[in-house]
Amino acid sequence: MDTGGVQLSGHAAPEGHFLGRTRELKELRADIERAGLDTISGKKAPRARVLLIAGRPGSGRTALAEELVRQIAGRYHDGVLRARLGEPDGTPVPVERAARDLLAALDLPIPPGASEDDLSATLREALAERRALLLLDDAAGAEQVDALLPDTPDCLVVAVSAGPLTGIADVRPCTLGGLDTKSALDLLTRSTGSVRITVDPRAAEGLVEACQGQPAALILAGGWLAARPKAAVADLAKQLHAEGDDGTPLSRVFRLVHSTLPPAAARILRLLSLAPAGLVDPHTASALAGCSIGAARTTLDDFVALGLLRAADSPLPEYEVPGCLHPLLRAAAETHERPGELQLARARMLERTVRLLQSCRAITETDSPQAREKLQGLPRALRFPTPRAAADWLRLRRPALLASARLAVADGELDTLARRLMSQLVRAMVAHFGTQAAAPDLYGVHQLVLDVAERRRLPREKAAALLNLADVDARTGRTAAALVRYRAALDAGREANDPYATGRAMESVGGAHLELGDYERAADWFGRALAQRLARDERADAARLYGRIATAHTYAGRYGEAQRGWRAAAAGHRRNGDVAAHARALSELARVQEYAGRPEESLHTCQEAVEWARRAGDRRLQAALQLRLADTLDHLGDPAAARLHRGAAERILGEELPDRDPEPEQPEHDANACEIRSTSAED
Repeated sequence: MDTGGVQLSGHAAPEGHFLGRTRELKELRADIERAGLDTISGKKAPRARVLLIAGRPGSGRTALAEELVRQIAGRYHDGVLRARLGEPDGTPVPVERAARDLLAALDLPIPPGASEDDLSATLREALAERRALLLLDDAAGAEQVDALLPDTPDCLVVAVSAGPLTGIADVRPCTLGGLDTKSALDLLTRSTGSVRITVDPRAAEGLVEACQGQPAALILAGGWLAARPKAAVADLAKQLHAEGDDGTPLSRVFRLVHSTLPPAAARILRLLSLAPAGLVDPHTASALAGCSIGAARTTLDDFVALGLLRAADSPLPEYEVPGCLHPLLRAAAETHERPGELQLARARMLERTVRLLQSCRAITETDSPQAREKLQGLPRALRFPTPRAAADWLRLRRPALLASARLAVADGELDTLARRLMSQLVRAMVAHFGTQAAAPDLYGVHQLVLDVAERRRLPREKAAALLNLADVDARTGRTAAALVRYRAALDAGREANDPYATGRAMESVGGAHLELGDYERAADWFGRALAQRLARDERADAARLYGRIATAHTYAGRYGEAQRGWRAAAAGHRRNGDVAAHARALSELARVQEYAGRPEESLHTCQEAVEWARRAGDRRLQAALQLRLADTLDHLGDPAAARLHRGAAERILGEELPDRDPEPEQPEHDANACEIRSTSAED
């Protein structure tokens, strides 16, 4: 997070907290009203106006943007949207991820697996009828901003960047230098109190000069003085002047602050450069440094007082590493820590995250003795008091957890831990949020699993990841893409000699062909899957596949083969003792018989299906079958009997609870859709 004029924050500062930048604010507000090039030429502006605040990290660019947003937010009745376009280490955030975050902020559905272009178009469409203010922080280039730019002049974009956004028309950057002397001294006063500044104003001005008025450097200098009430401002100014011109003002102050920290605290500070997405909590710091959670939290609070961290606006104890300090922390870690120590710290952090995710998931499994036993075996500090507390932790730590998975996979040296982390993350999110709600995040996790599986040549995990990704593609209408992935999963399953994966893949290939209208290929692939199920004596799956084959034949108009398939399905379900499935198969057989022009046979089968539905207690199926009987009797010329059956259906439906809204059944092959099957069962 960039350092603001007086804050290390990407969030809005309270009114009256901001110092200086009066001229810049006036110019930016005037620029909003300035006629653009399109307006001058007589055209209506086709897109939102972009205000650019440019400056080096630590110059106060984010705080200025937040203050501007605070002052003008009332003009935009649809609110303020914020997105970070840069990682703490400077890596540009993919547009796809930024667009997802903005759509989530609008409480709009996010299609999992959607492309960058589709998400950008969805965002622009959502903003087309809104009057909103967008703050895009840490933009790496014009391409990022342009992809998120609303196609309406009613919106305004405030972008923060290190330099100009070449390629976006009609943008005049507001370039920041240092704070004016009075504002810089006021900033120091907030940390040190007024006495030390007023007793030696020349030394204070010398300190401001040494910091070149840079807010981040001044905040660190103020924190250093606040921690040493007996130190004179002149002493600090002399030490900084003695550093010469070696680096930026911020780096010089940071080196001084770092060198005067106790060794244990300095080590924790350096290791915070490994925190995912620059987000730190006591567990993360404790795992990185190998210290107690209590000691870690005390140290983190001390860092906040020194201006080295910012306490996040969160119900949990959570902190943010300022983006301007991240490269300095990383350089210090590389200088003072051996590579092996850094890798060990990463491993400890990932292991702690895995155990927290295990605990987060286990608390939802209240009916499982094994889960309760595993939960009791965890240290008290890793347990959640209630399922609600676990869900809140998972939701609030979501950005850091997803960043942990991305960093672990990118590292390449900790793939075993990365696989365990992703497995537990998927299971925890499904347990607390459900598969559908978590799908946008899970899609990205499954892509990471696929990356690791391909890199490590793990065909079983590759097959699982491909099946998961293809299932999402299929549910979101990308059937052709799903088909390609299902075929790849079949190859990987055969390579791994995994009958589950191969059976799932063959059936899913058939399902994709069915969706694409290629009924002959669909029936063929269902038949291949059926042959495998029969060979393995998997009777329930075989009965279900007979039904899928019959469905393909029905769509193709081959009613004779369809009837044979549904009879086989009904017989299989009856042998397996699945009364409800038997009733549904008979219902489908009656439907096909009606299509085939055999109403008498359909009537008889439908009556049999009603009886089995009654035995199964499936009231809705009973009602549907009664209505089908009524239609058939009308077709056969018996309206009186048809009315009786319609009345029976109405009575059944009238007995249903009016607020009953059962969740739709998921396809049976989705039962393990989020399982990373090659991970240890102990996880």
